[in-house]
Amino acid sequence: MAIPQIGFDPQAFRAALGTFTTGVTIITSQGEDGAPVGITANSFNSVSLNPPLVLWSLSKQARSLPVFSSGKHWNVHVLSIGQEQLSGRFATQGEDKFAEIELDNGISDAPLLQDCTARFQCRTAFQYEGGDHVIFVGEVLAFDHSDRAPLAFQSGQYALATRKPRSELRLATTPPPPECSYTEDLLGYLLGRGHYQVLNRLRQLLSNQQLDEQAFFVLAVLSIRDNLTLDELNTFVSYTGHVVTLAGMRFLERQGLVAIEGDAAPLRFVLTANGRELSLQQVALAKVVEEDLIGKLGEADAQALKVLLKRLIVVSDPGLPDLWAPR
Repeated sequence: MAIPQIGFDPQAFRAALGTFTTGVTIITSQGEDGAPVGITANSFNSVSLNPPLVLWSLSKQARSLPVFSSGKHWNVHVLSIGQEQLSGRFATQGEDKFAEIELDNGISDAPLLQDCTARFQCRTAFQYEGGDHVIFVGEVLAFDHSDRAPLAFQSGQYALATRKPRSELRLATTPPPPECSYTEDLLGYLLGRGHYQVLNRLRQLLSNQQLDEQAFFVLAVLSIRDNLTLDELNTFVSYTGHVVTLAGMRFLERQGLVAIEGDAAPLRFVLTANGRELSLQQVALAKVVEEDLIGKLGEADAQALKVLLKRLIVVSDPGLPDLWAPR
């Protein structure tokens, strides 16, 4: 049960407001001296469809307030998930925010950024006093949007928005029998089933090359970090449940995919040119499977899934070495 706030704590109020998830925008305009101005804001909202009106607010303490108050035109850019760094740049002071940024031509002199989820080119219709902020209401003169997944902001952190389409989710309607508490909502079941379904599709593609998934893992590891011993190889693939053996590496050597260096232990294994080429082909097959899944999930949901899986890997990591870390 939520605990009501007694009295008024500005910090607690700010934290409560932060629980409302919003998009992230950059608002741009041009000063009377021709200098471009831009700030990051998450106060953007729609007002009306007919006429098309939107609003946003700006602190009265903001250095850019005179530009927006006196200017007639400003552009709202709804940022995509690939523009987090751009959001950070426009949220800070003391640097040339527009340095090396390519702009599109708009209907006004206000800068028009590229690669956004949506853009609204506006003319100021009204300005209102709103406590310690000024509220700008703009008439939308032109707009465009793309399929890029939007960047979100929640509780002081960037976030990714994911859909919850109930029509796609198979929900259990009856509880399991008393002697069984195993349900399809268990994280292990969901991860396992998703993993094996994806892996099965990759297996079907790999079968045409007459190599199994263990060879896929070995070649993939050596393509990233070459010249490994058998023990080192196993530290990188142990999470898969497979054990790389010397016999298996000798088989890859006979296939001309791996070369063995040294005559005495520990032997070291490197990719041959053929091995590297085959590894690239295998990764390409894996990307085919991934691209198909992303197309079905949608870019935003796929990115959210990757972030959650990375967090899961971190919290469940038994101490595996970082394959991509520099030596």
